[in-house]
Amino acid sequence: MPINPTTHNSSLTSSLSLFVEQRLGRFHLQAELTLPAKGVTGIFGTSGSGKTSLLRIIAGLDRPDTGKLQLGNQILLDTQRRQNVPAHQRRIGVVFQEARLFPHYRVRGNLTYGMPKQAPPRFDEIVELLGISHLLTRMPGTLSGGEARRVAIGRALLSDPQLLLMDEPLTGLDGARKQELLRFIALLTRQINIPVMYVSHDPEEISAIADHLVLMESGRIVASDHLNHLLQRFDLTQKLGGFDAASILEGQVIEHDTHYHLTRITLGNTHQLLLPGTEANIGSCIRVRVLARDIAIATSAVKDTSYRNQLPVTIEDTTVLPETSHSVELRLRMGRFHLRASLTRKSWDEMGLHIGKEVTALIRSVSFNPL
Repeated sequence: MPINPTTHNSSLTSSLSLFVEQRLGRFHLQAELTLPAKGVTGIFGTSGSGKTSLLRIIAGLDRPDTGKLQLGNQILLDTQRRQNVPAHQRRIGVVFQEARLFPHYRVRGNLTYGMPKQAPPRFDEIVELLGISHLLTRMPGTLSGGEARRVAIGRALLSDPQLLLMDEPLTGLDGARKQELLRFIALLTRQINIPVMYVSHDPEEISAIADHLVLMESGRIVASDHLNHLLQRFDLTQKLGGFDAASILEGQVIEHDTHYHLTRITLGNTHQLLLPGTEANIGSCIRVRVLARDIAIATSAVKDTSYRNQLPVTIEDTTVLPETSHSVELRLRMGRFHLRASLTRKSWDEMGLHIGKEVTALIRSVSFNPL
């Protein structure tokens, strides 16, 4: 059962809305957006795009020149009316790039520091969720990087937040520890009933956990929408280059083939994918990432091929990107799902393809994250 770190459910029914403007030397942050009331919002952009500056304003650590910030029914900031709720009263949990644990407190002391009176009944529940019960008597200096980040996340959750902000929480971790903590965060964010804002410049992290995506560039909001909706936009291909023209799908595990170590998932009621074996339980959700370069197009289903995944799709839209004038980018519709694909202009012409044509998508490879 999901845990609920907040005792005020009214804030969960309303989204975060903001307009802020701030000048710091030559840098000009100017952001206006409304974010979903639940799920994970990824804030993505190159270094210096304004991601951390935006989070610090939301947390109350910095004050913009002008702006208004509302979370649920509460006005946290309104410079015109000279309203500014202090950071410690905003009920916003923050996890920084570094764990920032108190070195003279044990893990238990770090977790309970600043914990409001109504939080103790949830202490054991959150500690169990984080998998850190065996660390409670340890000093921060004896923890690994991944363990310290988990403790920092626990401290943020035990502060009884109505919003959780995570600023590059995997920075500095090596490959194995980074992947372990990323899987943990993906699970955590689906078990807490508060919205999460996750800042990263790494497309792999965003693809693994985000439901909504905010794309920032030079202090501006370039786009804000459901993650896969933005990945399907041809006009954002260059700005989202790190995502490798991918598509994000979510399905449900329906079968394990133990002999061949494969897992079958269903996408809606009519489409299925066969994946490398996973230990995910039957009925659990899987997030699938399919790269455009891993999709081939056939005019009909193909026999005697190594492609195990063949999906009937309809060509919904196409474009020729300026930087790849030899190829055609396709957006394919598969019921309520969409896929990005790419093929040469020569293949497009010789196969007689056109918008509205029904074809078969041959999927060579997928990556996935159990949710």
